[in-house]
Order: sequence, then C-alpha cells, then structure tokens
Amino acid sequence: MKMLIRALVFLALLFAVLYVGMNNTHQIDFVFPVLSKEKVHATAAFLYFGMFAIGVIAGVAIAGSAGGGKKSSGEAKR
Repeated sequence: MKMLIRALVFLALLFAVLYVGMNNTHQIDFVFPVLSKEKVHATAAFLYFGMFAIGVIAGVAIAGSAGGGKKSSGEAKR
C-alpha cells in the first residue's frame, strides 16, 4: 500500500512538471554562480524539469543510503 501511495504522489509531481512545461515555453536566463559564472539561456520548462530531476536523484540517493544495513523480517528469522 505504501508503494502505491508513493507512486501516486510521484505521478502527481510528474504531472505538475508536464503542466508547467506546457505553459512556460518562453526563454529565460538562469544563473547559478556556485557551479558556473555563465548564464544558461533555455526555456523555463527545461530548467524546471532539470531542477526537478536533480531533486528526485538526490531524494533517491538519500533514501537508498538510509536503509543500508537493515534486514527484512523474513531474513531475520532465517
């Protein structure tokens, strides 16, 4: 049940990214001076999706490292 709820939340977030992308097709300048002094000139939707993807990858990495050495109840009984 928990996986189903996670999947639905993730799909809702993907829908939000798609919706924003469909309605923000204009060009913008994005500056992130920590990584580069140059401006990135791209569509707003592309930059929004890039930030979303970075957040998903970071969340997966954090969640994956948090469960590291735990055994499931089936393995513990053996």
